[in-house]
Amino acid sequence: MTTKFIPRAVFPHYDSIPRSYFLGHHKAGLEKMKSMISRIDYIIECRDFRVPITSINPMFEEALGDKQRLIVYTKRDLGGEADAMARRNKELMRKLDPNTTVFFTTSSSPDSVSSILRHLKNDKSTAHRIAACRAMVVGMPNIGKSSLINTLRNQGVHKAKALKTGEHPGVTRKIGTPVKVVERQDGSSVYVLDTPGVFVPYMPDAERMLKLALCGCVKDTIIPPVTLADYLLYHINLINPEIYGRWSGPTNEIMPLLTRFSLQVGLLSKGAVPNIEQAAINFVQKWRSGDLGKFVLDDIRAELRARKEGNIETIGPSRTQQLKAITRARINRKKEQRLQAPKSTAETQVISSSERR
Repeated sequence: MTTKFIPRAVFPHYDSIPRSYFLGHHKAGLEKMKSMISRIDYIIECRDFRVPITSINPMFEEALGDKQRLIVYTKRDLGGEADAMARRNKELMRKLDPNTTVFFTTSSSPDSVSSILRHLKNDKSTAHRIAACRAMVVGMPNIGKSSLINTLRNQGVHKAKALKTGEHPGVTRKIGTPVKVVERQDGSSVYVLDTPGVFVPYMPDAERMLKLALCGCVKDTIIPPVTLADYLLYHINLINPEIYGRWSGPTNEIMPLLTRFSLQVGLLSKGAVPNIEQAAINFVQKWRSGDLGKFVLDDIRAELRARKEGNIETIGPSRTQQLKAITRARINRKKEQRLQAPKSTAETQVISSSERR
């Protein structure tokens, strides 16, 4: 009798996951955005369709205030097929921000930006402006900001791409020059500015870190590739283990799977030894490109329920900020103790002697 495969209910390696990826150019970029906000008409916030909740950066809410906002979920085609499930996910994502205009774009279809261009072209709220309208595109690292701007430019004004893009985070380090994407009938134009991706200072939840790393928002060197591949296996098993059936039967063990995967695709080191680390990187990259299942990692319904019940976990100060606060408190306590402590005999004698003189 064949034993029924039971996928893991919980991923077992959360304790080993680093929680920070807040780099110097992230902080500098955010400060620059704050200084420019008064000259901006729109904020276009990009989120990844595969992690619609985890890719929200709450720092933008504080830094960019109540500026008019558009939300664009990128890579919709990598989060599922164009079916009833995808439509339900889109409806749920709109409920995350019911008072904000929401758009969805794909990695493969330039036409998916047409609704954004129509909105920018016809929006009445900025139609009175004599000068050009300016929008700032923000989001987590490697979320698709530069690619979105290039596609808007190509479809809007039929010009070649203006920004460099890449598969890894950190390509954009500074706020770019304005890029024209729309020419309105009244002769005015809409320009967009690219910005560096900004991570949060400290991620309190290891699973959020894993999700963002799996989607490429974190450099692949931050989390060991085998751990990341194992986390992907954990999610695939919850959906459909047959997704990797060309290499292995259903399994919760990542090492045998990566061994068979490396042998079959030819990822071998000297002596025909399976290159497990490279196999793990390749395994994850296949999912990122849509070749190893297309699904959403976040539970949107659970998030909406939590919001309704007021049970929301907020991302607090970074670990470094917490440690600095603890250190400052300790120093202040020591100062208070020194001030309150009775003077030593030697100090008393010196004071008495000086008073006599």
